[in-house]
Amino acid sequence: MFNAMQGHLENLLALASRHADGAVEAAIPGIAITVARQKTQPTVGMFQPRFCLVLQGAKEVTIGDRCMRYDPTRYFIASLEVPATGCIIEADANHPYVGLSMVLDPEALAALLVETPASTDGDKASFAVSPVTAQLLDPCVRLMALLDTPRDIPVLAPMLKREILYRLLQGPQGGALRQIANADGRLGQVRRAIAWIREHFDQNLRVETLAAVAGMSTASFHRHFKAATAMSPLQYQKSIRLQQARLMLATKRDAARVGYAVGYESASQFSREYARQFGLPPARDALRLLSGAATADASA
Repeated sequence: MFNAMQGHLENLLALASRHADGAVEAAIPGIAITVARQKTQPTVGMFQPRFCLVLQGAKEVTIGDRCMRYDPTRYFIASLEVPATGCIIEADANHPYVGLSMVLDPEALAALLVETPASTDGDKASFAVSPVTAQLLDPCVRLMALLDTPRDIPVLAPMLKREILYRLLQGPQGGALRQIANADGRLGQVRRAIAWIREHFDQNLRVETLAAVAGMSTASFHRHFKAATAMSPLQYQKSIRLQQARLMLATKRDAARVGYAVGYESASQFSREYARQFGLPPARDALRLLSGAATADASA
């Protein structure tokens, strides 16, 4: 089994390295490749529902109060939109970091669930790392090999992505993945509240309102939201506010007004929380952003 896994990883590494330099969207829809020749500083961004696989090197991601490392032995899945801080922790010029990610399509998962026997609920959190297996890597190799025969991608890629989803559903995170396609499940209810927060991030937040949006009692909502995202609703909103503020600053918006635009009533509180999140106060970080020295991407 180890030899099979090692062979699959070597094939994937060769394919990804041949078709990417830096962070690129691959010719296969929903697939991204990242190649980095040095470690990176922690960057804050939003994890979309994705399956992330490291082929060489290692990455660390912090979501709420949880810190996770993933490398060629462990894959990462996020099944909800969650604010995260990520950094590459193993990479150099001779052994660059190489990673792949695949968007998790709710419609494809829903179609597959009709034919897939139910499994255990898996992790209650919407994100986790799990051991890589040869059975999971095998369709990944065949999918990435399509980059060498682009005209085969429209026909064969959907079938291979379906096979990857099937393997993921049979793994430790199968329960959380099923919730992506289940609007009435706990993660589906939390997702409705998250959508409300993202749409009304600049408004005062009442947990009772979010609980009603999610269709839960206040106590149940708070418990399930924290289990799914590793943060409270207020912490989630604050992260969204600060990320939105950074996007505004990157478009040359006045730093003194940005805090009020994203919902802060105190300029000093905005400055303190912004500096705590991004390492610099808003005005100084704006200069860094406009000089192109910083990014806001936490994805794999």
